[in-house]
Amino acid sequence: MKLMRPSLGSTPLALCVTAWIVLLLNTVFWTRTIEAFGDHGMALVAFAIGMSALLAALFVSVTLKYATKPIFILALVSAAAAAWFMNRFGIVIDADMIGNAAQTTPAEAGHLLTPAFVRHMLIYAVLPSLLVAIVRIVHRPFGAKVKHNLALIIPLLLLALIMALWQYPAIASTMRNNRIIIKTLNPVMPVAAAVKFAFRHDRENKIVAMPLDPDAKLGRTAATAGKPVVTIIVAGETARAQNFSLGGYGRKTNPELERRNIVFFRHSTSCGTATAVSLPCMFSLLGRSSYSTEKGLAQENLLDVLVHAGVSVEWWENNTGEKGVARRVSLRNFSVENDPRFCINAECRDEVMIEALGPWLDSIKGNTTLVLHQLGSHGPAYYARYSEQERVFRPDCRTAEFADCTTEEIGNAYDNTIIATDRMLAQIIDLLAARSDRLVSSMIYMSDHGESLGEKGLYLHGMPYLFAPEEQTHVPFVLWVSESYSRLFGVSTACLAAQADDPVSHDNLFHTALGLMDVEAAHYDPALDVTARCRGRQRIRQVSGL
Repeated sequence: MKLMRPSLGSTPLALCVTAWIVLLLNTVFWTRTIEAFGDHGMALVAFAIGMSALLAALFVSVTLKYATKPIFILALVSAAAAAWFMNRFGIVIDADMIGNAAQTTPAEAGHLLTPAFVRHMLIYAVLPSLLVAIVRIVHRPFGAKVKHNLALIIPLLLLALIMALWQYPAIASTMRNNRIIIKTLNPVMPVAAAVKFAFRHDRENKIVAMPLDPDAKLGRTAATAGKPVVTIIVAGETARAQNFSLGGYGRKTNPELERRNIVFFRHSTSCGTATAVSLPCMFSLLGRSSYSTEKGLAQENLLDVLVHAGVSVEWWENNTGEKGVARRVSLRNFSVENDPRFCINAECRDEVMIEALGPWLDSIKGNTTLVLHQLGSHGPAYYARYSEQERVFRPDCRTAEFADCTTEEIGNAYDNTIIATDRMLAQIIDLLAARSDRLVSSMIYMSDHGESLGEKGLYLHGMPYLFAPEEQTHVPFVLWVSESYSRLFGVSTACLAAQADDPVSHDNLFHTALGLMDVEAAHYDPALDVTARCRGRQRIRQVSGL
């Protein structure tokens, strides 16, 4: 028996798909729009009619034979997926966010693809896509289709233009002051972001890094120290400064560091709001104002300059990748090792790096820099980032589905991740201090970006920097130097602490790390090295005029 399939013209189908997406998959767009227009009711109506007309014109324009169904199904699936993440976490789907998704690990993706997400996709993507697939589309001959489509597209465009002209002053001023609204238009902006990412990714794969400071060398003090000079750089993940008790947070989230002789810089800002941008920017010479992914890839970074100076450099990876920073140095990936004591499905607690650190320190023969890339406070599965011993704040959210937890439970789980980071940093300091007889050591901790925990309806991170809240850009920055380091270089914690309230940022990491390792390089800028004014040798040079 032949299956009877319903028939529908391409134009009615386009209008049905438009209505589904406009009414059901653009709640964030309409919510932000209503809030932005406020009391300007007529302008809101004009804007809503105009935008709906433009979307309808767009969908009608792509009703080409053999292409209509694939395009509509792609639009429905991408719109449903984007709507889920924008609704749940308040994020914006731009090219950087697409890049983050492209670089995610299976374990990280598993935390995001929850049963609730699957249900959402079944209802809002699979069901309408099946209806589109089943229906038999009635297409007119090509010439007649063009005339018929234009007979609808032109009035729709004219309607949008009339609405815009009618309320132009209110619409223009509102959109100018709320540029983030258009970034949430579904599925136009997510699809445009994916296309932009694809072209950008293709260009980036062809970039070759140009040498940076190939003549860098060790300073006299490090070269004649008689002991290895060692700096450990901890690249933190998703830690926000507001939740560090070192900076005044009401909860005691840094009980271990508070007992160590460290310096906490209270006003430190990030280069970006997502790892794919912030991590390479941190290690780049460029700084936030000049950095772009392409520019960063086109130039060697901090690690390369250290290697040019004769420093042994290693990168230990316990996150979703080194984002191109460690391409030219020794790399150890703990997710690949997948130690069952610390790892589940190739996702490891940061304790795994501490376990390996002691023997590694004992093996050091020369001046060395080690980068530890944490999993840190990576969400939404905060509960998987700490051990039972570090589960201080309860009740804590024990799922990656925030809708199943209260705001308090989410905050408790997040604060427990800071407890875990606090413990890790204290252990690193203790391991280094215990080897002061044979190592001249220091440690830098700086998170790549912060995190939203429900403020302004936002969760996680990745907002475009222009619109990002402070919770995503205010990051913790911790510095520690050993007694042997202080004696050799004249750096005192008291002097460093006097700068704790100065504004600093990721821009300082490049120069501070070179300063700590006593590397002389053409692009080293002492004004951006937070230790420069505290170093005895620096003072001698300034006094002598050298």
